[in-house]
Amino acid sequence: MKNTTSHLEFIIMGFPELPRHQLLLFALFFTIYLLTLLENVLLIVTIWLNSHLRTPMYFFLGNLSLLEIFYVSVTMPKLFSNLLLGEKTITLGGCLAQLYFFLSLASSECFLLATMAYDRYLAICCPLHYASLMNYTAFMTLSLASWLGGFLASFPSVVMISNLQFCNKNAIRHFFCDLSPLLRLSCTDTSPIELLDFVVALAVLMTSLLVTGTSYICIFCAVAKIPSAKGKHKAFSTCVSHLTVVSMFYATTIFMYARPKAIGTFDLNKMVSILYTVIAPFLNPMIYSLRNKEVRETLTGAIHRKAVSLGWV
Repeated sequence: MKNTTSHLEFIIMGFPELPRHQLLLFALFFTIYLLTLLENVLLIVTIWLNSHLRTPMYFFLGNLSLLEIFYVSVTMPKLFSNLLLGEKTITLGGCLAQLYFFLSLASSECFLLATMAYDRYLAICCPLHYASLMNYTAFMTLSLASWLGGFLASFPSVVMISNLQFCNKNAIRHFFCDLSPLLRLSCTDTSPIELLDFVVALAVLMTSLLVTGTSYICIFCAVAKIPSAKGKHKAFSTCVSHLTVVSMFYATTIFMYARPKAIGTFDLNKMVSILYTVIAPFLNPMIYSLRNKEVRETLTGAIHRKAVSLGWV
């Protein structure tokens, strides 16, 4: 065996394909990041201000907004220093920490979206027993389990990666420490980790997809039995936002992580990663707010009262 020294630092390449547009990219991503934070904070505050919104459905939605805030804050600040200041280096410990929190929060979002689907199933298919089935203990337990499940699922893979030797190139062809580009830099066998990651990703995605899919099949069957078109629309309208978010999230994450081998098309990886690390957290609060009458009314009412108090109206 060769006498090699493992790298203690990596270089995150970011977007070297666009050397003349680094400031423009910084302005674009920074604007989206600030708007994402603002939207999610506003949604959390809106749910908190309206006592009518303190229900399990909105509690889970508030959890999702909090998760989205952490989610974008794991990857974006390092990207900003890369684009604005040209600081591309990151320590091995920093890289592993970023990878762990990113994977954990993504897994937690899977479980949380499944929990929200189960909540809608109970509300539509078991309306008379909903209050007793989804009581305070139940929705707090489900919420805590979603967060803990995500953080526990990602732990073994990151521990195994921390024991790898990185003695080849140390340039990560991505804008954050993602799993696939990091594994390709190792000079030791990564097959066990890739297999473990594939199994964990399938377990997380398939478990949450099974719960979500089963819940929506039952919902569709229950809605189909409602005689009036107005009743069908009213019952299903509470699910449209969640179904849209679920479709976007699972389509990109399954493509990226439910694969048995780390692939080398990193330009494609970067494009897909932008969709679920930048665009999706930016769109999700808008999807929920625009499709939800109670959230819109509470938000507009709060803004109007603030404008009146400041003398703008």
